[in-house]
Amino acid sequence: MRALIIGGTGQTGSLVVQGLRQAGIDVRTASRNPRDGEQVRFDWERAETHDEALQGVDAVYMVAPAFVDNPAGVMVPFVDRAISRGVRNFVLLSASPVEEGTKGLGTVHAALRARAPGWTVLRPSWFMQNFFESRHHLAQSLATTGRMVTATGRGRVGFIDAADIAAVAVQTLRKPTNSDLILTGPEALSYDDVAAILSRLTGRRLEHRAVSFEETRAHMVASGIPDAYAALLAGMEESISRGTEDRTTDAVLRVTGRPPTPFREVAARLVKPGDAAA
Repeated sequence: MRALIIGGTGQTGSLVVQGLRQAGIDVRTASRNPRDGEQVRFDWERAETHDEALQGVDAVYMVAPAFVDNPAGVMVPFVDRAISRGVRNFVLLSASPVEEGTKGLGTVHAALRARAPGWTVLRPSWFMQNFFESRHHLAQSLATTGRMVTATGRGRVGFIDAADIAAVAVQTLRKPTNSDLILTGPEALSYDDVAAILSRLTGRRLEHRAVSFEETRAHMVASGIPDAYAALLAGMEESISRGTEDRTTDAVLRVTGRPPTPFREVAARLVKPGDAAA
């Protein structure tokens, strides 16, 4: 078996590569800007880069191009191209709010169900790493101002560790479920809860400021997120305030055989007393 990992240097992709190699599976990573000889050049918008990446590949892990609000236009043709070249299994990293058939990744989800011989759509809740990864606007805000600004209100989220997502991806690349999996951590927390946990761990007073959709979008744009994508994210945050993410599932346990990691454990691993939680 050979697996192609698109986004193989990213947050989940790098862990998927690691897990597959530990399982003795041949891995090819694809990147817009290859860093070494083990990677191949891949650009979603340049079909000429797809053939080399797909050569001899049985399974593909797909991560959408960054900051694109409707990636289906480039991802669905790639799925068709991959199937025509013998790929038998696809794992798509989507998101818990994205229902099958809706614009963007929901359209890719529907295409996989209709066309792929084997497939799994991963629909993780919001990443725990968003509070720690320095490139993420929430982590940046915590580090510079001691607060995070969202439209989530008092809504709760079953935040999930990126490592748990990757563990599910490794298993489903080897054996498809032909279904979508909503992936969460073991408990649902509000952003106020997260701020309190991080405050205790860091010894700093960190806060969550709940604001409107428009204020959240403006805050995201000011952090460098394109306006259209900021509007999409702010809308998802606003839906959290209505309880759409207040749930936990047993999908990680069912697929991997081990329970998902609690937020407190991930936070304790990633921050030290006095840190800015970033």
